[in-house]
Amino acid sequence: MHIAAVVFDMDGVLIDSEPVWEQVRRQYVAEQGGRWLPDTQQRLMGMSTGEWSDYLSTELGVGATPDTVANDVIDRMAQHYEQSVPLLPGAVEAVQRISEHWPLAVASSSPRSLIDTVLGRTGLIEFFGVTFSTEEVDRGKPAPDVYVAAAAFMRHKSTECAAVEDSSNGLRAAHAAGMRVIAAPRPEYPPAPDALALAAEVIDTLDKLTPQLVAGE
Repeated sequence: MHIAAVVFDMDGVLIDSEPVWEQVRRQYVAEQGGRWLPDTQQRLMGMSTGEWSDYLSTELGVGATPDTVANDVIDRMAQHYEQSVPLLPGAVEAVQRISEHWPLAVASSSPRSLIDTVLGRTGLIEFFGVTFSTEEVDRGKPAPDVYVAAAAFMRHKSTECAAVEDSSNGLRAAHAAGMRVIAAPRPEYPPAPDALALAAEVIDTLDKLTPQLVAGE
């Protein structure tokens, strides 16, 4: 498979944000009198803003409308990122290393405002020619829409691209788009075995994300 471009997920791949998302949403649900379920965090990973805000509003018993839920939670996330962005070890170096060989994009389930904040504050924005949020496509992950859109914006077919993902829904989305999938899962949030099996490569540190591994050499 000839690789023409590489698409990165953001949450859980470049930044250790899943614990922040879980803390913020769990606290918000509790404050609103809702109920956090045992499988809630796994279900939320990869959902678009519209999907997770609706889920909190309806399934978890938060009384506010999905729009209000989304605005409240995103505001709290932005406050966290204004204080500190939890970059994962080796993220900057890995992105820089891969950018020397291919054009790069971000395909994230985070809202546009948080993508821009994270990439801007960390300086990573200079390496990415294209950034897409699942807010900007019809369906969130595990549907392939955001990956297909990112590839198209780079003037490539999604089947010509590699993707770096961590979550079950993200791995499924990239695979459904026909990309060469590299899994970089977080041990605290392991993907489902069937989703992990979709990856061509699995790495436990971004130091192992090399051009040779991306290309399948």
